[in-house]
Amino acid sequence: MFQWDQVWYYLFQDPNLYFLKGAWTTLWISVVAQAIGVVLGLLLALMRSSKNPVLNYPAGAYIWFFRGSPLLVQVLLLFDGLPRVSSIVLPAWACVLISFSLNEGAYMSEIIRAALSAVDPGQLEASKALGMRYSLSMRRIIVPQAVRVIIPPLGNEFNNMLKSTSIASVIGVLDLTGTAQIYGSQQFIIFELLIVATVYYLFFTTVWEFIQRWIERRFDPDRMNAAIKMPEQKSMLARAVGVNAMSSQRR
Repeated sequence: MFQWDQVWYYLFQDPNLYFLKGAWTTLWISVVAQAIGVVLGLLLALMRSSKNPVLNYPAGAYIWFFRGSPLLVQVLLLFDGLPRVSSIVLPAWACVLISFSLNEGAYMSEIIRAALSAVDPGQLEASKALGMRYSLSMRRIIVPQAVRVIIPPLGNEFNNMLKSTSIASVIGVLDLTGTAQIYGSQQFIIFELLIVATVYYLFFTTVWEFIQRWIERRFDPDRMNAAIKMPEQKSMLARAVGVNAMSSQRR
């Protein structure tokens, strides 16, 4: 029999805060792995855009491996394989964090590379004509414009990262899914606790969806252009009203 009272208990009345601890684990792994993935993706995108084969080929091989193999396999290779080929034994959370960061870096590199390619190449040529170095041109001209293109897919990647952390439960990390499996198996209420975990995942992804929309509106070029044009429109209206007032006084 399905026990709704257990779902309610672990959602709102859990005295040991099992799922709050699991939610915190899910959040910090997602945020840290995504941040590292963005930095790594930027470096890989610049390497892939380079004409130097010493930089281009290793970056291409890295992206090929991490995009072509399952994330679960990468976690297990680090968790089970690394101790067998070396004397290094990493804790489960470290294996998850490293695997997620490396995997996300491969996907973010393609997103960032596409965004950099979307910027008009004539702007880079113009910056060179002004005497700006390549690094300065990228930092002040190209990258700020590419950020607007990166934000939507970056938000989708983080949304996917929040859900992909459930893979961590395979090696014993007590995230939301791991918490539901461990404590559910002890009391034979796995299905009830999976419902609780699902509610937490839906809450996080829904909150992030609102945050993503707010960020997209903040960086929307149409909104920024409208904000710049508003004073001009008001001044033109004020001038028109002033002209009408002057003409009425003359009459």
